[in-house]
Amino acid sequence: MRRLHPDPEQIRLDGVLSALGNPVRLGVVRALTGGAERTCNSVLAELGITAKSTMTHHWRVLRENGVIWQVPSGRETLVSLRRDDLDARYPGLLDAVLTGIRVDETAS
Repeated sequence: MRRLHPDPEQIRLDGVLSALGNPVRLGVVRALTGGAERTCNSVLAELGITAKSTMTHHWRVLRENGVIWQVPSGRETLVSLRRDDLDARYPGLLDAVLTGIRVDETAS
């Protein structure tokens, strides 16, 4: 399985914002804020998503726009947030998005 991860200098603001413009993908980002690699299945469980097939598109959008890393590990795929790359490319953007997620969650 080929995984496309852009180099940090290839990450584009319009792609990142487009990737983050979906509630499911925002949930993935929130789930990955701890910094550790997680299995895709553990993220799905936290989000309450039972059908892996519904996430294929979301994983690809996040990966190809430089928001996450996906690394095969045996029968699992590990996923992590590309926080260092995003912070270097667009300082403060990820923090603003995460603050917005928390504000929206408390307003619900």
